[in-house]
Amino acid sequence: MCGIAGFFQTKHDVFKDYSFNLLKNRLINMKNSIKHRGPNDDDIFMRGFAGFCHTRLSIRDIKGGHQPMTRKYNGDIATIVYNGELYNAEELKSRLMAYDIDLRTTSDTEIILYCYLVFGTKIFKDFNGIFAFAIYDNNKLIVARDHAGVKPLFYYTDEKQFIFASEIKAIFEYGITPELDNNSWCEIIALGPAHTLGNGVFKGIKEVLPGHFLSIKTDYDKNIIIEDCCFWSLKSYPHTENYEETVSHCNYLINDSIKRQMVSDIPICTFLSGGLDSSLVSAIVSENLGEKKLNTFSFDFVDNDINFKSNSFQSTRDKPFVDIMNRHINSNHTYLMCDNIEQINCLFKAVDARDMPCMADVESSMLYFCNLVSKSCKVTLTGECADEIFGGYPWFHRQDLLYKDNFPWSYDMSARCSLFKDEFINELNLEEYNYDAYKTSINQCPLLDDENEKDVYRRKISWLNIRWFMMTLLNRMDRCSMYSGLEARVPFADYRILEYIFNVPWEYKCHNNQTKSLLVECGKTHLPPEILYRKKSPYPKTYDPNYEKLLSDMLLEEYSDNSRLQDIIDYKKLTTFISSSKDYGKPWYGQLMAGPQMLAYILQIGYWLKKYHL
Repeated sequence: MCGIAGFFQTKHDVFKDYSFNLLKNRLINMKNSIKHRGPNDDDIFMRGFAGFCHTRLSIRDIKGGHQPMTRKYNGDIATIVYNGELYNAEELKSRLMAYDIDLRTTSDTEIILYCYLVFGTKIFKDFNGIFAFAIYDNNKLIVARDHAGVKPLFYYTDEKQFIFASEIKAIFEYGITPELDNNSWCEIIALGPAHTLGNGVFKGIKEVLPGHFLSIKTDYDKNIIIEDCCFWSLKSYPHTENYEETVSHCNYLINDSIKRQMVSDIPICTFLSGGLDSSLVSAIVSENLGEKKLNTFSFDFVDNDINFKSNSFQSTRDKPFVDIMNRHINSNHTYLMCDNIEQINCLFKAVDARDMPCMADVESSMLYFCNLVSKSCKVTLTGECADEIFGGYPWFHRQDLLYKDNFPWSYDMSARCSLFKDEFINELNLEEYNYDAYKTSINQCPLLDDENEKDVYRRKISWLNIRWFMMTLLNRMDRCSMYSGLEARVPFADYRILEYIFNVPWEYKCHNNQTKSLLVECGKTHLPPEILYRKKSPYPKTYDPNYEKLLSDMLLEEYSDNSRLQDIIDYKKLTTFISSSKDYGKPWYGQLMAGPQMLAYILQIGYWLKKYHL
């Protein structure tokens, strides 16, 4: 994995204009701001009216994969910066061989660049991988993002310039000033930690949509012209296979995706929670390693064995099931633990990584764990995205949530607004913003003409999960892992799995009332029964009451010292909230973010406002 950033502007030819050093220094600053994404190598490129920078985490072709990379074909010269992994590189390489291509490296970067030079942008749909890249070609810029949106790509544009980066911070290093408007606050309060696809939260910051590429050119007046092109999207079509055929097809796709994503020139590991998803990934990886022992990692919190409280969302701890899987696949397992201080310290590092408030301690703890994993391994496979795709969450099964005319994981605005000043909240129209985001998304869902009402709701809930909830978790995984130079791969987010399972009938996804029955069927030859039929339990969080006390004390101290936080938070509401008991079982986002996480989220907002002088 890597970090990419750059610019395309119409005012200065970088080698002919006095501004060469200015633009070069901007590129260097952009590169340095995302160095954590690629600690092994870096470089910059400048030509014509464009500049690129790249930071590299060396995973494949360690010696030959240096970027930015320039290649020539039929007189056309193009340069690429690329962040990602291409899992069908060998098939694409075979296609290129018919065009007398002389590959100098074994890197997938070179394959992507030559594919573009030979086939043009139409080849993007055939890329199987996770990627964000930019190609400068004859005074034209192409930026693209993978089908599912696993890899991030943000941009800012006006009439004379287009600036892009893997992370928003690099755009600011170019010289764009961080600003907020009412829509920014609506994203943070009404939708956060999710955000609308395409919306970078900061004023003027956007993101390339998943499965899209942008073609950036100039007109006769040297104004920036952007064409937004979709090369892949989820589509609805009738499912014609019976249950047994569906299981077989699903089993092939899952095994093929996991095996493809094992490609690496350095050792790989897996995250293992003892749940169905991560256990299936770990088992298949282990089976395909041959005699090599798989390194696996699990996460928990200090004293959770004492403080854990079972609730409707999280009924069991992970460790007993991790132990079962560890014995089953005979992995080299490491139990990682996080305490209160480490988790709180990482709250602010998580904002640094995401450039905005995020999933509070759910994110800060993941960042901490990824940092520990990165010290011994640089590539990991995870079980992320399975619940969104295969129907694992409560809102797929509970009728009250399935038919909820809003986001089922964050429909209650009261908890979200509870600590803010009334006059601040009243200006934002949060409920309207939230509902508009929901309806806009629902109206984009592709439907079949003959679907009954319940099937329509099932399809819409799947669509919402993939477009919203899954994206939030993918953003978390990317920023948390890449902050420490760890590459996290997500086999279940293979676009072939997405488009196939999206069209599988619900009675197959929940066959005989078995949650995620297709995954259970696929796991029968890989997993023990205790894992196959374990009730879903989400990512762990701390249940230590001292954590809440630490958060409360820190937030009160931060409030007294942060004038910007004082402008938006009501002190009386805050102190009342702190003195009242928190319900750990009724989250305001997802399954984990309840009372203590609201305190942590406000702490993150305060830090964010100061960091960016907002």
